Amino acid sequence: MPQRHSKNNNDLAFFTYDEKRKLGYGTQKERLGKDSIKPFDVCCLCLKPFIDPMCCQKGHTFCKECILECLLAQKKDNKRRLAAFTTQQKQEKEEAEEKLMQQKARELDAFDQQNHGAVPQYNDRNHSRDKNGFHGANSVKVTSYEEEALRNMKAFWLPSATPEAPVKVGAPSCSTFCPEGNEKLKLKSLFPIHFTEDKSEQKKSKSYDVTYICPSCKVTLTNTMSLVALSTCGHVFCKKCADKFMAVDKVCLVCNKGCKVRDLVNLEKGGTGFAGHGDSLEARDFKHLGSGSGLGLVRPAMKT
Repeated sequence: MPQRHSKNNNDLAFFTYDEKRKLGYGTQKERLGKDSIKPFDVCCLCLKPFIDPMCCQKGHTFCKECILECLLAQKKDNKRRLAAFTTQQKQEKEEAEEKLMQQKARELDAFDQQNHGAVPQYNDRNHSRDKNGFHGANSVKVTSYEEEALRNMKAFWLPSATPEAPVKVGAPSCSTFCPEGNEKLKLKSLFPIHFTEDKSEQKKSKSYDVTYICPSCKVTLTNTMSLVALSTCGHVFCKKCADKFMAVDKVCLVCNKGCKVRDLVNLEKGGTGFAGHGDSLEARDFKHLGSGSGLGLVRPAMKT
């Protein structure tokens, strides 16, 4: 059975809808699946089920070992940058002093030549070439600055003699940042969190599968739910129970420890460089085709 004429017609001055679909023209949309979303009980750094979970004030969860190692690496990097910046400042100060001394030497040489005259110096009576490569009347006495310039002359056409642009290091920051939220993070601002495991009779047979529940309403915690952790004791509840009980009674339902509204920290859903997060879990790819060539500008996929 022959195909439709509209799909075989290729002599038009514009792309048909079917041709646009085959060439991938326009914005392609695809919803992210479960494998592209980070579970709530997974570390943001190692992307594995966390061990001794720690949480920051913005709701990002990490393994204790992972976040301590990350903060320690940032501190070492800050020390290295600070040492490089200090060395650069010292070198710039020495170069400024050297330039000042050279300028004073040039001024003294210019004053000496103005008062005594530039007397040409020759190696012999035949006016042969002197040590700097000049002849006759051009063989005046050069200063130490000019000798150094001739000796260190750079050649742009020779790779070995090409001058290099100095690389300047900016003033480093001494603060450590959250690897997920990029806000300032200190070790003392982290607090441990505790999830309530489901130890009912139905889950005893599957000991390898650990599920967590809300200690108040006993609902299984999933990625579709909004979770809240108390920074005072670290217990995790669903947002409905936290707004209904903790925000009103100002006390934890598990350990009866006092808390305030500012102690309720909303845990982030997903949120790594390799996984989607938020409410709009949709990947987009925009492709623009050049007219007549079949090629065009391609913009990489953008996760929103």
